[in-house]
Amino acid sequence: MLYRKNSPKKEVPMASLNRRGMLALICVSQALLLLVQTLPLQAEPLLSDKNQETIKQPPHKPDRTVGKKGIATYYAKKYSGKRTASGSRYSPRKLTAAHQNLPLGTKVRVVNLANQREVLVTVNDRCRERSFPFIDLSRAAAEKLGFFGKGTAQVQIIPLDGES
Repeated sequence: MLYRKNSPKKEVPMASLNRRGMLALICVSQALLLLVQTLPLQAEPLLSDKNQETIKQPPHKPDRTVGKKGIATYYAKKYSGKRTASGSRYSPRKLTAAHQNLPLGTKVRVVNLANQREVLVTVNDRCRERSFPFIDLSRAAAEKLGFFGKGTAQVQIIPLDGES
């Protein structure tokens, strides 16, 4: 028997995933991700069945004069005619707004704190999340509030329930 002391060992390269293997890996990971995301939704009916004896409280009506102080800006020209989060097209002539978390379709009273002008707008778009209250208004709303051309304004953001 021959034995070689210094024979080089062959390294076997790790097989790379082919397209079919990569597709299978992506499908499995997405299926697991979907499961994790839907678990709280599946557990909600079970929890509500146990707590059927909860006390019903009257709906909370927020004070119409109190809102959040924040900053308002207005849309750039380039967004004219583009689709909003609600599916409608942005028109700079309409009184609309983008907000990070108010429900789409919510009516909002926006008051400019510098001159006390106010405008009623409808939320039909989303804006990026910020750590402070923020609303992005249409150009018509910015003109009515008196800060068109200035860029930003300190405003009071007051969401309204059931008002047109």
